[in-house]
Amino acid sequence: MLVDLHGEPIRRKATGFRAFDAGRSNRRLRALPTFTSAINDQIKAYGASVLARSRYLAVNNGYAAKAKEEFVSALVGSGITPAPMLADADLKTELQEVWRDWTDEADADWLTDFYGLQSLVAGEMFEAGECFIRLRQRYREDGLVVPLQIQLLPAEMLPLEKNEDLGVGRRIECGIEFDAIGRRTAYHFHKKHPGAAGPGVAGGVSMNETTAVPAAEVLHLYKPMRAGQIRGVPHTISAIATLALLDMYDDAELERKRLAALFGAFIIKPEPDSDPLGMPDPDAAAVAGQPLPADPVPALEPGATIDLQPGEDIKFAEPADVGGSYEPFQYRNLLRAAAGFGVPYASMTGDLRSTSYGSIRAGLVEFRRRIECLQHHVMVYQFCRPVWNRWLREGALAGAFTIGPAVFARRMRELRRVEWMPPKWEWIDPLKDLQAEKLAVDNGFKPRSAVIKAQGYDPEEVDRAIRQDRDREEELDLTFADTAPPPRRDDDERSDERPDPRTREEE
Repeated sequence: MLVDLHGEPIRRKATGFRAFDAGRSNRRLRALPTFTSAINDQIKAYGASVLARSRYLAVNNGYAAKAKEEFVSALVGSGITPAPMLADADLKTELQEVWRDWTDEADADWLTDFYGLQSLVAGEMFEAGECFIRLRQRYREDGLVVPLQIQLLPAEMLPLEKNEDLGVGRRIECGIEFDAIGRRTAYHFHKKHPGAAGPGVAGGVSMNETTAVPAAEVLHLYKPMRAGQIRGVPHTISAIATLALLDMYDDAELERKRLAALFGAFIIKPEPDSDPLGMPDPDAAAVAGQPLPADPVPALEPGATIDLQPGEDIKFAEPADVGGSYEPFQYRNLLRAAAGFGVPYASMTGDLRSTSYGSIRAGLVEFRRRIECLQHHVMVYQFCRPVWNRWLREGALAGAFTIGPAVFARRMRELRRVEWMPPKWEWIDPLKDLQAEKLAVDNGFKPRSAVIKAQGYDPEEVDRAIRQDRDREEELDLTFADTAPPPRRDDDERSDERPDPRTREEE
């Protein structure tokens, strides 16, 4: 029985009372679920199969592979770089120089640099929806600039099926260990990849054997879909079904056309007589060593004249076409898949036939707004900042900087203030955009440093490089552009020529 805020029953009127249409179990909405389940329970039940299908499509489907490349290039591009916000220019320069040297040594597998690791992480975010980063402390004897390296672990390394009650409020859920107040204390990783050698034992290690790694040594990157979510889901999840079924449909259509193209023509023969007398027996002729009769099927050649037997006729194959609805059908489904992947349709498919300057720019603006959220909320907050903070600590303890541990401890908060700058966006018409930026700067709507940061550069480094270039040009007597101060405007010249009002009064 329905009651109001005071506990009084709500009396339904004889007419006019209806529930929310979205909550009714009528014919139209009977197929939709009317209950919800916890997001973590859904991940436990379907996470492994969803991940496997997402990885399959990202490799075997051309559209999914292109969408992944567009997503990665937009999210990290050539790298999200740090710019320390220090007033001490010398200390800032020192940190940047040590950081540049360390980025080449950051990968624990020695395959790429720190910014290449960002690309790998972005790819894992697209396929698996999450990635684990283990911070590996090294010995000083290893010869690294800063004794720290980064190891990437795929989502399969943390078992979803590992769920235990440890007592006293502690638990392991989806491979993550929590304490009594819900803080992450450890990650229970597989010692071997579960898909490396199938079930059983690989390299003397059981495929189900796990090891606990303290949470302070692990970074878990993922974008939660709902509150309380503890594991990530693939970025492709809402488009997997659409693109998989479309892929199978395209394969079936292609195979049908291939088989139809194998048949060029058919020879129509008259009905044979019921009495086979006089007809040569191929089996008897073969036994007697006599030559078999010639193949009645003529060879088709350009300009050939074919002699047919009496009563025979040729009918050419006319395979059914896909019809005029094929292109619209493909367009709508690919548009739906692109929306699920979160990338523009033109970027995923390369189809620019129906785009214009305004439409593609509007689509890119919306796409880049979503990417900027991921850049700052996931890549920077969950990956770049923790790595920088750990790098600072290890570098200070190892003596990689002129500041020692005591100075670092005193200035730790100041040293951690870093602005992470993603790569610049390439616009369709850069001239118009630069003119708009210049107009905003000239009218005081935007600082010049903001424009430089939008280009992916550090304003202080840019100004320093400009000064060095100008000094070198003056030293070598080079002239590449007019670097002189801008001339006075006509208004300024006319203002200088105006007579003094006191002189006019005297006259």
